[in-house]
This record gives sequence, structure tokens and C-alpha cells, in this order.
Amino acid sequence: MEENQIEIPKLTKVYYSIGEVADMFKVNTSLIRFWDKEFDIIQPKKNKKGNRQFTQEDVKNYHLIHFLVKERGYTLKGAKYKIKGNKNEVSNQQQLVKKMSRIKSFLLQLKQEL
Repeated sequence: MEENQIEIPKLTKVYYSIGEVADMFKVNTSLIRFWDKEFDIIQPKKNKKGNRQFTQEDVKNYHLIHFLVKERGYTLKGAKYKIKGNKNEVSNQQQLVKKMSRIKSFLLQLKQEL
């Protein structure tokens, strides 16, 4: 896997804290809060204390945003436009890149073994 790509662990919980989401993406919690305000596809629930609780769908949406902004170099405006245009296309593109990275890693490992 390429150095800047992240691997999201299997999502098993109903809600994730902001710290858990930040750890998944190896970013600061401030970036998670910022993206929460910037992208309307992120809609965390808030508990009585006001703490954000992110669903599995929110985490998947963060993954799309992270893919576009951090891995593909989109601006926030460009990422918003791309997601609004066709979220499924972005998701498919993301999955394709992930698969190709795995294939590349496998081939590089195979090359080293030869």
C-alpha cells in the first residue's frame, strides 16, 4: 500500500468518537470537526454532553473526503462538487485505487522474492 493511503479497519461499532475517527485517518480531531462543518454528507449525532458520535456511514463518507482531498489533491470546493455530482462514482474510483495499490504491493513483493 502506498505511504499516504490509509486502510480503514472493519467498522463494527454503532457510534465512533471523534478521537477514534481521527485515529482511523491519522489526522487531528480539529480536521474532523472542520470537515464536519464543511461537508453536509457528514451528519454526526451529538450526545447530551455535545460530543459528536459518528456512524459507520459518516466514517465511510470521511473516507471519500480523505481520498479526494488528501490522496487525490482536490480542493475542498472541488471535493464537494465531485461528491455532489456522483458520490457512487467517487466510491467506485476509491475502491479501484485501493485494489490497484494492493496489486502493486503484491507485484513488488513478488519481484523482491525473485
